[in-house]
Amino acid sequence: MSVPARKRRPLAPPDELRRWQDKILGWAKAYGLEPFRTVFELIDHEEMSQIAAYGGFPTRYPHWRFGMEYEELQKGYSWGLQKIYELVINNDPCYAYLMKSNSMVDQKMVMAHVYGHSDFFRNNLWFSQTHRRMIDEIANHGTRIRRYVERHGRERVESFLDAALSLDNLIDHHSVYSPNRQRARFEFSEEEEHGAEVRRFKTPKGYLDRYINPPEYLEAQRRRIEEQIEKKKRFPEEPRKDVLEFLIQFAPLETWQRDVVSIIREEAYYFAPQAQTKIMNEGWATYWHAKIMTEKALEGTEVVDFADHHSGTLGTRPGQINPYKLGVELWRDIEERWDKGRFGSEFQDCDDLAKRRAWDLKLGQGREKIFEVRRIYNDITFIDEFLTKDFCERQKLFVYKFNGQANQYEIADRDFEAVKRGLLFRLTNMGHPIIAVEDGNFRNRAELLLKHRHEGADLDLDEARDTLQSLHRLWQRPVNLATIVEDTPKLLSFDGKDHKEEEVKAP
Repeated sequence: MSVPARKRRPLAPPDELRRWQDKILGWAKAYGLEPFRTVFELIDHEEMSQIAAYGGFPTRYPHWRFGMEYEELQKGYSWGLQKIYELVINNDPCYAYLMKSNSMVDQKMVMAHVYGHSDFFRNNLWFSQTHRRMIDEIANHGTRIRRYVERHGRERVESFLDAALSLDNLIDHHSVYSPNRQRARFEFSEEEEHGAEVRRFKTPKGYLDRYINPPEYLEAQRRRIEEQIEKKKRFPEEPRKDVLEFLIQFAPLETWQRDVVSIIREEAYYFAPQAQTKIMNEGWATYWHAKIMTEKALEGTEVVDFADHHSGTLGTRPGQINPYKLGVELWRDIEERWDKGRFGSEFQDCDDLAKRRAWDLKLGQGREKIFEVRRIYNDITFIDEFLTKDFCERQKLFVYKFNGQANQYEIADRDFEAVKRGLLFRLTNMGHPIIAVEDGNFRNRAELLLKHRHEGADLDLDEARDTLQSLHRLWQRPVNLATIVEDTPKLLSFDGKDHKEEEVKAP
């Protein structure tokens, strides 16, 4: 949670913090939350910036990128632009960090917020495949990479890390939930060596053959067999979205390089559910910190400070999504709708505005419903299922576009379907282009071919070229990317020296 810094009240002593932690945990469980055992650590602002720069893991491997993030966080704090109030780690036990400089009202709000996150980590389906001892695993990763630095030199290892880290979004984040995950197979068959041979039905007399084995049937069978043979010859047989896994298996890497890529891939899969559920997760934690604070933990002298800090968390700007605000309002809307029965065909078919506004069947199913949603949804299904036209109108959700002449964001569309479509587009594949390995032996020259699934938005060509350079660093042969640029199919290529761009025929 990061909001603009403001003046704070006197700091909270550790023993008082512990008492409030026990109280807040008791209230959280009474409301039905089931968090992991949570360990809170008190740190100063410099330590908080260091840990945040490493993604919450202070024992992570060394890299200049983390140093840059630390500098940015420190300058933001020093200039009063922002302040990190909490940092919580998906782990069992769950670890959370509290700023020593926070006032007691802030500490109570943060602890309630953390227990909301911890409950979400533990019970949401999309976190079910994450490593629950990731603090230990990441420490192990750091040790291995430091050992490679000692053996192979900092410059060589860091250069390889630069290339591999730039590819960390090229994973198939849905694959970990599949019980039948497919891997590449290489098999030799006699058909591939001698060509396709169609089976014919035996006939008692030769003149019946053209009736029992008609030419069109034999031709269809021959084409089917040839397609199957061609599919087996393809490498991989099917497009592979997990590009990092493909590189680990087939790129000509040294053992230590293969291990580095596997480390980056494992951490990418660990962090993926947090990106997939950002709106839900932050909204859920905000919902519960608001409820616990306003109904249980707030003292009379803390109301104004809490309202000030809470409103800072929920502040929004045109053209940007505040996951805290959108998430908490959607959770409250779901609870109200299921409490009052504002769902189902009867309510949807009602076109009387006054009747819709007064609709209340007093079902009282809201709390049960939000816990059900917390278990099985991610941001895309959450928005797709529960974002309604009424909600958009109340929350004044619009499609914004930047006006270069006026130098400001302006409302471009008020249509509900456009708003929903825009939100879902930004959330699909965590906002990254969908790219898959199409051919590992492109042009029969061991070149790598990837394909971009065009969803209406062109790639940033500068970033695409940088990605091709990183891929070449690992594949060590020419790499190619099929995409669409301004409605024209293009093939972007990099051979280790030069970038090329050529038009190709549409598939």
